[in-house]
Amino acid sequence: MKKLIDYIDDNVLVKVTSLQSISVITRIIAGILTSKAIAVFIGPVGLALIGNLQNFVSAFQTISVAGLYKGTVKYINAYKNSVTQLSKAVSSVFYVGFFTTVLVSFFCYFNADLINNLIFPSYNNYAFVIKVFAIVLPFYALNMFSFSIMNGFSKYKILIVINIIGQILSMSVALLLIYLNAIKGALISVVIAESLIFLITLVGIINRRSLVPLIKIQSISIPFIKKLSPHALMALFSAVLLPIVAIAIRMHIMENVGYKDAGFWEAMTRISKYYLMIVTSLIALYILPRFSEINDVKEFRKEVFDFYKMIIPVLLIGFVFIYIFKGVLVQVILSEEFQPVEDLFLWQLFGDFLKVLASVIAYQFLAKKMFWHYILTEAFLLLTLYTTSIYFVNMFDSANGAVIAHFVTYVMYYGIILLIFGSSLFGVDGDNEVNRE
Repeated sequence: MKKLIDYIDDNVLVKVTSLQSISVITRIIAGILTSKAIAVFIGPVGLALIGNLQNFVSAFQTISVAGLYKGTVKYINAYKNSVTQLSKAVSSVFYVGFFTTVLVSFFCYFNADLINNLIFPSYNNYAFVIKVFAIVLPFYALNMFSFSIMNGFSKYKILIVINIIGQILSMSVALLLIYLNAIKGALISVVIAESLIFLITLVGIINRRSLVPLIKIQSISIPFIKKLSPHALMALFSAVLLPIVAIAIRMHIMENVGYKDAGFWEAMTRISKYYLMIVTSLIALYILPRFSEINDVKEFRKEVFDFYKMIIPVLLIGFVFIYIFKGVLVQVILSEEFQPVEDLFLWQLFGDFLKVLASVIAYQFLAKKMFWHYILTEAFLLLTLYTTSIYFVNMFDSANGAVIAHFVTYVMYYGIILLIFGSSLFGVDGDNEVNRE
Protein backbone atom coordinates (compact mmCIF):
# COMPACT_ATOMS: atom_id res chain seq x y z
CA MET A 1 0.00 0.00 0.00
CA LYS A 2 2.87 2.38 0.80
CA LYS A 3 4.26 1.88 -2.70
CA LEU A 4 0.95 2.83 -4.26
CA ILE A 5 0.66 5.94 -2.11
CA ASP A 6 4.27 6.94 -2.88
CA TYR A 7 3.63 6.49 -6.60
CA ILE A 8 0.57 8.73 -6.52
CA ASP A 9 2.41 11.31 -4.37
CA ASP A 10 5.21 11.53 -6.93
CA ASN A 11 2.86 12.23 -9.85
CA VAL A 12 0.54 14.98 -11.00
CA LEU A 13 -2.36 12.71 -10.05
CA VAL A 14 -1.89 13.71 -6.41
CA LYS A 15 -3.48 17.03 -7.35
CA VAL A 16 -6.64 15.35 -8.53
CA THR A 17 -6.85 12.17 -6.46
CA SER A 18 -9.25 13.64 -3.92
CA LEU A 19 -11.41 15.12 -6.69
CA GLN A 20 -11.37 11.80 -8.52
CA SER A 21 -12.53 10.06 -5.35
CA ILE A 22 -15.37 12.56 -5.02
CA SER A 23 -16.26 11.94 -8.69
CA VAL A 24 -16.43 8.16 -8.18
CA ILE A 25 -18.46 8.54 -4.98
CA THR A 26 -20.82 10.97 -6.75
CA ARG A 27 -21.29 8.51 -9.62
CA ILE A 28 -22.06 5.67 -7.17
CA ILE A 29 -24.53 7.77 -5.14
CA ALA A 30 -26.21 9.01 -8.34
CA GLY A 31 -26.53 5.43 -9.58
CA ILE A 32 -27.94 4.20 -6.28
CA LEU A 33 -30.52 7.01 -6.04
CA THR A 34 -31.60 6.47 -9.66
CA SER A 35 -31.86 2.71 -9.11
CA LYS A 36 -33.93 3.31 -5.98
CA ALA A 37 -36.32 5.56 -7.90
CA ILE A 38 -36.66 2.95 -10.68
CA ALA A 39 -37.28 0.20 -8.12
CA VAL A 40 -39.96 2.19 -6.29
CA PHE A 41 -41.79 3.79 -9.23
CA ILE A 42 -41.28 1.21 -11.99
CA GLY A 43 -40.20 -2.21 -10.66
CA PRO A 44 -38.20 -5.17 -12.05
CA VAL A 45 -39.87 -5.30 -15.49
CA GLY A 46 -39.13 -1.63 -16.10
CA LEU A 47 -35.54 -2.08 -14.89
CA ALA A 48 -35.02 -4.83 -17.48
CA LEU A 49 -36.24 -2.54 -20.28
CA ILE A 50 -34.04 0.30 -19.02
CA GLY A 51 -31.06 -2.08 -18.96
CA ASN A 52 -31.61 -2.94 -22.63
CA LEU A 53 -31.85 0.72 -23.60
CA GLN A 54 -28.72 1.63 -21.62
CA ASN A 55 -26.76 -1.10 -23.39
CA PHE A 56 -28.02 0.11 -26.79
CA VAL A 57 -27.15 3.74 -25.96
CA SER A 58 -23.69 2.78 -24.72
CA ALA A 59 -22.89 0.79 -27.88
CA PHE A 60 -24.14 3.41 -30.33
CA GLN A 61 -22.46 6.27 -28.51
CA THR A 62 -19.13 4.49 -28.98
CA ILE A 63 -19.92 3.81 -32.65
CA SER A 64 -20.91 7.46 -33.15
CA VAL A 65 -17.44 8.70 -32.20
CA ALA A 66 -15.74 5.77 -33.99
CA GLY A 67 -13.96 4.81 -30.76
CA LEU A 68 -11.42 7.56 -31.50
CA TYR A 69 -11.36 9.81 -28.50
CA LYS A 70 -9.50 7.69 -25.94
CA GLY A 71 -6.57 7.24 -28.32
CA THR A 72 -6.64 10.94 -29.18
CA VAL A 73 -5.69 12.09 -25.69
CA LYS A 74 -2.05 10.98 -25.82
CA TYR A 75 -1.51 12.48 -29.28
CA ILE A 76 -2.94 15.86 -28.28
CA ASN A 77 -0.65 15.75 -25.26
CA ALA A 78 2.35 14.93 -27.50
CA TYR A 79 1.53 17.59 -30.13
CA LYS A 80 0.35 20.43 -27.88
CA ASN A 81 3.52 22.46 -28.59
CA SER A 82 3.32 21.97 -32.37
CA VAL A 83 0.56 23.98 -34.04
CA THR A 84 0.75 22.01 -37.32
CA GLN A 85 0.61 18.56 -35.73
CA LEU A 86 -2.03 19.65 -33.22
CA SER A 87 -4.18 21.00 -36.05
CA LYS A 88 -3.93 17.65 -37.87
CA ALA A 89 -4.91 15.76 -34.72
CA VAL A 90 -7.92 17.86 -33.68
CA SER A 91 -9.14 18.33 -37.28
CA SER A 92 -8.96 14.62 -38.10
CA VAL A 93 -10.74 13.57 -34.94
CA PHE A 94 -13.37 16.31 -35.15
CA TYR A 95 -14.38 15.66 -38.76
CA VAL A 96 -14.27 11.87 -38.59
CA GLY A 97 -16.29 12.02 -35.37
CA PHE A 98 -18.73 14.53 -36.91
CA PHE A 99 -19.24 12.36 -40.01
CA THR A 100 -19.80 9.10 -38.10
CA THR A 101 -22.08 10.81 -35.55
CA VAL A 102 -24.29 12.25 -38.29
CA LEU A 103 -24.51 8.82 -39.95
CA VAL A 104 -25.42 7.09 -36.68
CA SER A 105 -27.97 9.80 -35.81
CA PHE A 106 -29.71 9.46 -39.18
CA PHE A 107 -29.63 5.66 -38.93
CA CYS A 108 -31.20 5.66 -35.45
CA TYR A 109 -33.82 8.28 -36.29
CA PHE A 110 -35.08 6.66 -39.49
CA ASN A 111 -34.86 3.10 -38.09
CA ALA A 112 -36.36 3.84 -34.68
CA ASP A 113 -39.17 1.28 -35.09
CA LEU A 114 -36.73 -1.46 -36.11
CA ILE A 115 -34.44 -0.70 -33.15
CA ASN A 116 -37.44 -0.62 -30.82
CA ASN A 117 -38.43 -4.13 -31.94
CA LEU A 118 -34.88 -5.40 -31.44
CA ILE A 119 -34.25 -4.11 -27.91
CA PHE A 120 -37.75 -4.15 -26.39
CA PRO A 121 -40.33 -6.96 -26.12
CA SER A 122 -43.03 -6.83 -28.79
CA TYR A 123 -45.74 -5.17 -26.67
CA ASN A 124 -43.58 -2.08 -25.98
CA ASN A 125 -43.43 0.86 -28.37
CA TYR A 126 -40.72 3.31 -27.39
CA ALA A 127 -39.55 4.30 -30.88
CA PHE A 128 -39.92 7.96 -29.88
CA VAL A 129 -37.16 7.44 -27.28
CA ILE A 130 -34.79 6.23 -30.02
CA LYS A 131 -35.60 9.37 -32.04
CA VAL A 132 -34.80 11.58 -29.04
CA PHE A 133 -31.49 9.71 -28.70
CA ALA A 134 -30.71 10.38 -32.39
CA ILE A 135 -31.39 14.11 -31.94
CA VAL A 136 -29.17 14.56 -28.85
CA LEU A 137 -26.34 12.25 -30.00
CA PRO A 138 -24.28 15.05 -31.66
CA PHE A 139 -24.10 16.82 -28.29
CA TYR A 140 -22.61 13.66 -26.76
CA ALA A 141 -20.02 13.56 -29.57
CA LEU A 142 -19.10 17.23 -29.01
CA ASN A 143 -18.82 16.52 -25.30
CA MET A 144 -16.42 13.62 -25.88
CA PHE A 145 -14.37 15.69 -28.36
CA SER A 146 -14.07 18.48 -25.77
CA PHE A 147 -13.13 15.96 -23.07
CA SER A 148 -10.36 14.51 -25.22
CA ILE A 149 -8.87 17.98 -25.80
CA MET A 150 -9.00 18.95 -22.12
CA ASN A 151 -7.58 15.56 -21.16
CA GLY A 152 -4.79 15.96 -23.72
CA PHE A 153 -3.91 19.33 -22.22
CA SER A 154 -3.90 17.74 -18.74
CA LYS A 155 -6.87 19.76 -17.53
CA TYR A 156 -7.66 17.02 -15.03
CA LYS A 157 -9.29 19.17 -12.39
CA ILE A 158 -11.82 20.82 -14.68
CA LEU A 159 -12.61 17.42 -16.25
CA ILE A 160 -13.36 15.89 -12.88
CA VAL A 161 -15.39 18.93 -11.75
CA ILE A 162 -17.41 18.71 -15.00
CA ASN A 163 -17.99 15.01 -14.34
CA ILE A 164 -19.17 15.67 -10.80
CA ILE A 165 -21.54 18.48 -11.81
CA GLY A 166 -22.70 16.46 -14.82
CA GLN A 167 -23.51 13.45 -12.66
CA ILE A 168 -25.54 15.59 -10.27
CA LEU A 169 -27.38 17.25 -13.18
CA SER A 170 -28.11 13.93 -14.93
CA MET A 171 -29.29 12.34 -11.68
CA SER A 172 -31.58 15.28 -10.88
CA VAL A 173 -33.15 15.18 -14.36
CA ALA A 174 -33.53 11.38 -14.16
CA LEU A 175 -35.23 11.50 -10.75
CA LEU A 176 -37.59 14.25 -11.92
CA LEU A 177 -38.52 12.41 -15.15
CA ILE A 178 -39.03 9.10 -13.31
CA TYR A 179 -41.26 10.82 -10.76
CA LEU A 180 -43.31 12.59 -13.44
CA ASN A 181 -43.61 9.85 -16.06
CA ALA A 182 -42.34 6.53 -14.60
CA ILE A 183 -40.98 4.21 -17.32
CA LYS A 184 -41.15 6.75 -20.18
CA GLY A 185 -39.39 9.32 -18.05
CA ALA A 186 -36.70 6.84 -17.09
CA LEU A 187 -36.08 5.86 -20.72
CA ILE A 188 -35.84 9.50 -21.81
CA SER A 189 -33.35 10.19 -18.99
CA VAL A 190 -31.15 7.32 -20.22
CA VAL A 191 -30.83 8.73 -23.76
CA ILE A 192 -30.23 12.37 -22.75
CA ALA A 193 -28.03 11.88 -19.66
CA GLU A 194 -24.60 11.97 -21.35
CA SER A 195 -25.62 14.74 -23.73
CA LEU A 196 -26.73 16.93 -20.81
CA ILE A 197 -23.14 17.05 -19.59
CA PHE A 198 -22.30 19.07 -22.72
CA LEU A 199 -24.03 22.05 -21.08
CA ILE A 200 -21.39 21.92 -18.34
CA THR A 201 -18.54 21.18 -20.77
CA LEU A 202 -19.26 24.45 -22.60
CA VAL A 203 -17.27 26.15 -19.84
CA GLY A 204 -14.22 24.08 -20.76
CA ILE A 205 -14.74 24.79 -24.47
CA ILE A 206 -14.83 28.54 -23.81
CA ASN A 207 -11.50 28.20 -21.99
CA ARG A 208 -10.07 26.43 -25.07
CA ARG A 209 -11.74 28.54 -27.80
CA SER A 210 -8.27 29.40 -29.17
CA LEU A 211 -8.20 25.86 -30.60
CA VAL A 212 -11.20 26.46 -32.87
CA PRO A 213 -9.12 28.06 -35.70
CA LEU A 214 -6.98 24.89 -35.75
CA ILE A 215 -9.97 22.76 -36.81
CA LYS A 216 -9.73 22.88 -40.60
CA ILE A 217 -11.03 20.39 -43.13
CA GLN A 218 -7.80 20.70 -45.14
CA SER A 219 -5.82 19.62 -42.05
CA ILE A 220 -7.41 16.16 -41.95
CA SER A 221 -4.53 13.66 -41.89
CA ILE A 222 -5.05 10.13 -43.23
CA PRO A 223 -1.74 8.92 -41.68
CA PHE A 224 -2.90 10.25 -38.29
CA ILE A 225 -6.26 8.46 -38.64
CA LYS A 226 -4.39 5.24 -39.50
CA LYS A 227 -2.22 5.74 -36.43
CA LEU A 228 -5.37 6.01 -34.30
CA SER A 229 -7.13 3.03 -35.88
CA PRO A 230 -5.75 0.33 -33.48
CA HIS A 231 -6.95 2.40 -30.50
CA ALA A 232 -10.32 2.87 -32.20
CA LEU A 233 -10.75 -0.83 -32.98
CA MET A 234 -9.84 -1.85 -29.44
CA ALA A 235 -12.28 0.69 -28.02
CA LEU A 236 -15.04 -0.30 -30.43
CA PHE A 237 -14.65 -4.04 -30.00
CA SER A 238 -15.57 -4.50 -26.36
CA ALA A 239 -17.51 -1.24 -25.90
CA VAL A 240 -19.93 -2.22 -28.67
CA LEU A 241 -20.06 -6.01 -28.45
CA LEU A 242 -20.36 -6.31 -24.64
CA PRO A 243 -23.62 -4.27 -24.49
CA ILE A 244 -25.00 -6.24 -27.45
CA VAL A 245 -24.23 -9.51 -25.64
CA ALA A 246 -25.90 -8.13 -22.48
CA ILE A 247 -29.04 -7.26 -24.49
CA ALA A 248 -29.08 -10.76 -26.02
CA ILE A 249 -28.78 -12.42 -22.60
CA ARG A 250 -31.45 -10.20 -21.07
CA MET A 251 -33.84 -10.83 -23.97
CA HIS A 252 -33.26 -14.57 -23.59
CA ILE A 253 -34.15 -14.37 -19.88
CA MET A 254 -37.28 -12.32 -20.71
CA GLU A 255 -38.48 -14.74 -23.36
CA ASN A 256 -37.61 -18.01 -21.59
CA VAL A 257 -37.89 -17.27 -17.88
CA GLY A 258 -39.74 -14.00 -17.33
CA TYR A 259 -39.48 -10.23 -17.42
CA LYS A 260 -39.09 -9.97 -13.66
CA ASP A 261 -36.12 -12.34 -13.67
CA ALA A 262 -34.48 -10.19 -16.34
CA GLY A 263 -35.02 -7.21 -14.03
CA PHE A 264 -33.49 -9.09 -11.10
CA TRP A 265 -30.39 -9.90 -13.16
CA GLU A 266 -30.13 -6.26 -14.26
CA ALA A 267 -30.42 -5.19 -10.61
CA MET A 268 -27.57 -7.54 -9.64
CA THR A 269 -25.31 -6.25 -12.42
CA ARG A 270 -26.03 -2.67 -11.31
CA ILE A 271 -25.09 -3.40 -7.70
CA SER A 272 -21.95 -5.16 -8.95
CA LYS A 273 -21.04 -2.11 -11.04
CA TYR A 274 -21.35 0.17 -8.01
CA TYR A 275 -18.98 -1.75 -5.74
CA LEU A 276 -16.53 -2.56 -8.54
CA MET A 277 -16.31 1.11 -9.57
CA ILE A 278 -14.00 1.82 -6.64
CA VAL A 279 -11.67 -1.08 -7.49
CA THR A 280 -11.56 -0.39 -11.24
CA SER A 281 -10.82 3.30 -10.62
CA LEU A 282 -7.85 2.32 -8.45
CA ILE A 283 -6.57 -0.11 -11.09
CA ALA A 284 -6.88 2.47 -13.89
CA LEU A 285 -5.15 5.08 -11.71
CA TYR A 286 -2.15 2.92 -10.86
CA ILE A 287 -1.75 -0.21 -13.01
CA LEU A 288 -2.05 1.19 -16.55
CA PRO A 289 0.57 3.95 -16.17
CA ARG A 290 2.88 1.59 -14.27
CA PHE A 291 2.67 -1.17 -16.90
CA SER A 292 3.37 1.42 -19.61
CA GLU A 293 6.68 2.19 -17.88
CA ILE A 294 7.76 -1.44 -17.32
CA ASN A 295 9.79 -3.39 -19.90
CA ASP A 296 11.42 -5.91 -17.59
CA VAL A 297 9.82 -9.28 -16.78
CA LYS A 298 10.96 -9.30 -13.17
CA GLU A 299 9.54 -5.84 -12.58
CA PHE A 300 6.24 -6.76 -14.27
CA ARG A 301 5.96 -9.92 -12.17
CA LYS A 302 6.77 -8.03 -8.98
CA GLU A 303 4.24 -5.31 -9.79
CA VAL A 304 1.42 -7.83 -10.40
CA PHE A 305 2.08 -9.86 -7.25
CA ASP A 306 2.62 -6.78 -5.08
CA PHE A 307 -0.69 -5.40 -6.26
CA TYR A 308 -2.33 -8.78 -5.63
CA LYS A 309 -0.96 -8.81 -2.08
CA MET A 310 -2.51 -5.41 -1.51
CA ILE A 311 -5.86 -5.88 -3.30
CA ILE A 312 -6.81 -9.53 -2.57
CA PRO A 313 -7.25 -9.19 1.23
CA VAL A 314 -9.24 -5.97 0.74
CA LEU A 315 -11.42 -7.62 -1.93
CA LEU A 316 -12.05 -10.71 0.19
CA ILE A 317 -13.04 -8.67 3.25
CA GLY A 318 -15.18 -6.34 1.16
CA PHE A 319 -16.94 -9.15 -0.70
CA VAL A 320 -17.63 -11.11 2.50
CA PHE A 321 -19.08 -7.93 4.00
CA ILE A 322 -21.27 -7.41 0.89
CA TYR A 323 -22.50 -11.01 1.03
CA ILE A 324 -23.36 -10.85 4.72
CA PHE A 325 -25.30 -7.60 4.29
CA LYS A 326 -26.79 -8.40 0.86
CA GLY A 327 -30.32 -8.14 2.26
CA VAL A 328 -29.68 -4.65 3.58
CA LEU A 329 -28.09 -3.62 0.27
CA VAL A 330 -31.09 -4.81 -1.73
CA GLN A 331 -33.48 -2.94 0.59
CA VAL A 332 -31.42 0.28 0.49
CA ILE A 333 -30.60 0.33 -3.22
CA LEU A 334 -33.79 -1.29 -4.51
CA SER A 335 -36.99 -2.34 -2.69
CA GLU A 336 -38.80 -5.27 -1.08
CA GLU A 337 -39.96 -6.42 -4.53
CA PHE A 338 -36.34 -7.17 -5.47
CA GLN A 339 -35.75 -9.65 -2.60
CA PRO A 340 -34.99 -12.52 -5.09
CA VAL A 341 -31.84 -10.58 -6.09
CA GLU A 342 -30.28 -11.79 -2.81
CA ASP A 343 -30.02 -15.29 -4.33
CA LEU A 344 -27.77 -13.96 -7.10
CA PHE A 345 -25.00 -12.48 -4.95
CA LEU A 346 -22.83 -15.56 -4.32
CA TRP A 347 -21.94 -16.41 -7.93
CA GLN A 348 -21.76 -12.75 -8.92
CA LEU A 349 -19.20 -12.06 -6.19
CA PHE A 350 -17.13 -15.13 -7.15
CA GLY A 351 -17.13 -13.95 -10.76
CA ASP A 352 -16.31 -10.35 -9.85
CA PHE A 353 -13.38 -11.49 -7.72
CA LEU A 354 -11.85 -13.34 -10.68
CA LYS A 355 -12.73 -10.45 -12.99
CA VAL A 356 -10.61 -8.06 -10.90
CA LEU A 357 -7.68 -10.49 -10.73
CA ALA A 358 -7.78 -11.00 -14.51
CA SER A 359 -8.19 -7.28 -15.24
CA VAL A 360 -5.02 -6.40 -13.35
CA ILE A 361 -2.93 -8.55 -15.71
CA ALA A 362 -5.02 -7.83 -18.83
CA TYR A 363 -4.19 -4.12 -18.56
CA GLN A 364 -0.85 -5.16 -20.06
CA PHE A 365 -2.66 -5.56 -23.41
CA LEU A 366 -3.46 -1.85 -23.39
CA ALA A 367 -0.18 -0.71 -21.85
CA LYS A 368 1.92 -2.54 -24.47
CA LYS A 369 -0.57 -2.22 -27.36
CA MET A 370 -0.94 -6.00 -27.70
CA PHE A 371 -3.71 -5.55 -30.27
CA TRP A 372 -4.41 -9.13 -31.33
CA HIS A 373 -4.06 -10.52 -27.81
CA TYR A 374 -6.68 -8.00 -26.68
CA ILE A 375 -9.09 -8.66 -29.57
CA LEU A 376 -8.88 -12.46 -29.33
CA THR A 377 -9.22 -12.64 -25.54
CA GLU A 378 -12.16 -10.19 -25.59
CA ALA A 379 -13.80 -12.25 -28.34
CA PHE A 380 -13.30 -15.39 -26.24
CA LEU A 381 -14.74 -13.61 -23.19
CA LEU A 382 -17.86 -12.37 -25.00
CA LEU A 383 -18.54 -15.65 -26.80
CA THR A 384 -18.10 -17.63 -23.58
CA LEU A 385 -20.31 -15.24 -21.62
CA TYR A 386 -23.12 -15.51 -24.16
CA THR A 387 -23.01 -19.30 -24.65
CA THR A 388 -22.68 -20.14 -20.95
CA SER A 389 -25.48 -17.69 -20.07
CA ILE A 390 -27.87 -19.31 -22.54
CA TYR A 391 -26.85 -22.79 -21.33
CA PHE A 392 -27.16 -22.10 -17.58
CA VAL A 393 -30.32 -19.96 -17.86
CA ASN A 394 -31.97 -22.84 -19.70
CA MET A 395 -30.62 -25.36 -17.18
CA PHE A 396 -31.77 -23.52 -14.04
CA ASP A 397 -34.76 -21.75 -15.60
CA SER A 398 -33.91 -18.60 -13.63
CA ALA A 399 -31.64 -15.55 -13.55
CA ASN A 400 -29.33 -17.65 -11.35
CA GLY A 401 -28.05 -19.21 -14.56
CA ALA A 402 -26.76 -15.82 -15.75
CA VAL A 403 -24.66 -15.20 -12.63
CA ILE A 404 -23.30 -18.77 -12.68
CA ALA A 405 -22.33 -18.11 -16.31
CA HIS A 406 -20.59 -14.90 -15.17
CA PHE A 407 -18.48 -16.93 -12.75
CA VAL A 408 -17.70 -19.73 -15.24
CA THR A 409 -16.76 -17.17 -17.92
CA TYR A 410 -14.21 -15.44 -15.69
CA VAL A 411 -12.74 -18.75 -14.52
CA MET A 412 -12.01 -19.52 -18.17
CA TYR A 413 -10.93 -15.97 -19.05
CA TYR A 414 -8.55 -15.78 -16.09
CA GLY A 415 -7.12 -19.13 -17.16
CA ILE A 416 -6.45 -17.77 -20.67
CA ILE A 417 -4.81 -14.62 -19.25
CA LEU A 418 -2.54 -16.74 -17.04
CA LEU A 419 -1.60 -18.89 -20.04
CA ILE A 420 -0.66 -15.83 -22.13
CA PHE A 421 1.44 -14.27 -19.38
CA GLY A 422 2.57 -17.56 -17.83
CA SER A 423 6.24 -17.19 -18.78
CA SER A 424 6.31 -13.59 -17.51
CA LEU A 425 4.60 -14.40 -14.22
CA PHE A 426 5.90 -17.88 -13.42
CA GLY A 427 8.80 -18.53 -15.81
CA VAL A 428 12.53 -18.33 -15.28
CA ASP A 429 14.23 -14.94 -15.16
CA GLY A 430 16.27 -15.44 -18.32
CA ASP A 431 13.82 -13.56 -20.54
CA ASN A 432 14.07 -9.90 -19.66
CA GLU A 433 11.35 -8.53 -21.94
CA VAL A 434 7.70 -8.42 -21.00
CA ASN A 435 5.38 -10.42 -23.27
CA ARG A 436 4.20 -8.20 -26.07
CA GLU A 437 3.04 -8.49 -29.60
